[in-house]
Amino acid sequence: MQKKRIHTVFRFWIAFVWIANGLFCKVLNLVPRHEQIVARILGNEFSRPLTVIIGVFEIGMAVWFLSGIKSRLNTFTQIGIVTTMNSLEFIRVPEMLLWGKLNSLFAFLFIITVYYNHFHLIKKAV
Repeated sequence: MQKKRIHTVFRFWIAFVWIANGLFCKVLNLVPRHEQIVARILGNEFSRPLTVIIGVFEIGMAVWFLSGIKSRLNTFTQIGIVTTMNSLEFIRVPEMLLWGKLNSLFAFLFIITVYYNHFHLIKKAV
């Protein structure tokens, strides 16, 4: 029973991270730094629409994750996206990150959470 509760907390936390970053930070532009990071990495010309597109995909990731459809593929996709995005930011724009290069630690913790949720909790919780 305890693992089921932990799984539920992790599940909503993971979805919240994707929705908060996608909807609030990118689509609604409540954290303009996200668009500035996109502009620095991909160029100024289309930074706003690209930021919105990235945000919509992040919201889609939350929906896909909550749906439980192809959860193993979703887990590896999340890990790959977080690794790629944070590596690019770490290399190209570390000064723009909320915690600088320390952001990579938080990304790693998120990756561990996603992995643990799928491979250690989901099968035992259900």
